[in-house]
Amino acid sequence: MALRPVRVNIKALDDALVGRFWADALGWGVSSEVPGVTHVEPGGGFVWPHASALCVDVVAVPHGKTEVKNRTHIDLASRSLAHQEETVARLRELGARTVDVGQGAVPWVVLADPEGNEFCVLEPREVYRDTGPIAAVVVDCADPRAMARFWGGATDWTVCEVADDHAVLRSSEGVGPYLEFLRSSDGKAVEDRLHLDLLPYEGADKEAEVARVRALGATDVDLGQGEVPWTCLADPEGHDFCVLGRG
Repeated sequence: MALRPVRVNIKALDDALVGRFWADALGWGVSSEVPGVTHVEPGGGFVWPHASALCVDVVAVPHGKTEVKNRTHIDLASRSLAHQEETVARLRELGARTVDVGQGAVPWVVLADPEGNEFCVLEPREVYRDTGPIAAVVVDCADPRAMARFWGGATDWTVCEVADDHAVLRSSEGVGPYLEFLRSSDGKAVEDRLHLDLLPYEGADKEAEVARVRALGATDVDLGQGEVPWTCLADPEGHDFCVLGRG
């Protein structure tokens, strides 16, 4: 058995505000079953979990984002240069702002959501033509090859590319967004503001899956979660992730 990525989890001071921003940005719906957690997911009969989309959960926390750039961010796809330009303009109207993370002259546009979480609106690329609005979840790391080994072993996603400077994974079903690891010299300086939530398959033993990823190099982390049905872990480079209960 294995785990599958099912959500991007974003911490926010105001989960409703940030959740609504991402719902409008992605063209998805928004809901909330408990205070402090806003769910963002596709409409049109989408039933979670499904490999065609990584949904977004925005979770309220008592502290805001620091000035340190997030090590994990979302890349949004575009269909054409005109669509990219229209998307950037629309996102600015929704509350996004342009940010400089040292990207220089690049064909993509770097923005931040209303609480400062960086993301990119990409120029049209053929590889992302069928991903949906989220092209990729991108993670800065020191060793993409090591990240490919860990995440390829921890999940059932396929390692599509691996090199010294990047590694790329995607659902084994060949649908939905990519998970990309890019080589960076920036180590972990603050608590991760974005992380992935992984889900065991129906019939899998969650604790056995947690033990398996620990054996691959994951470590337990205390994020102040208390007694919860999920398990908070970090990969070998300290990127937080959670293994959800089936509950």
